[in-house]
Amino acid sequence: MTIMKNIYLLKDLAKLSGHSTYTLKYYLRLGLLKEIGRSPATNFRYFDDSSCERLKRIRRLQKEKYSLKEIYERLDRDGN
Repeated sequence: MTIMKNIYLLKDLAKLSGHSTYTLKYYLRLGLLKEIGRSPATNFRYFDDSSCERLKRIRRLQKEKYSLKEIYERLDRDGN
């Protein structure tokens, strides 16, 4: 049996996560968020459920008063 992943565009990920598209683009520039691929025809970024989980973790760490730099270091260290 094949399990299908949910694939999202940036705007869909923004709606799902409650973050703005501007915030997600900023996180991409900082390396906090990574796309899983791009459309060769349209150059749209693609994300999956792991991106949603990562955004939840980022939001949780922000509520714990970690800076974005600290969050990046923590996610990088944990391999998430």
